[in-house]
Amino acid sequence: MQVFEMVVAIVVVSCIAGVTNNFIKMRKSEQNSHLDPETLDRIHLLEERVQVLERVITDDREHLKRQIDGLGGD
Repeated sequence: MQVFEMVVAIVVVSCIAGVTNNFIKMRKSEQNSHLDPETLDRIHLLEERVQVLERVITDDREHLKRQIDGLGGD
């Protein structure tokens, strides 16, 4: 009987954890839906800037140097 009880306990804990996880995700999405458009635009702009910074940091130095030199114009 001990093994059966342990299996039942594991299943119950897993179900409770799943429900709790879904509840937390739902609450988080509700909070994000209440953000005003200006805040959402600012978040989008910041995400784009982070992507550019990641690309600069991970890019090959020579390729980056050519791009910078190309920005100088004629």
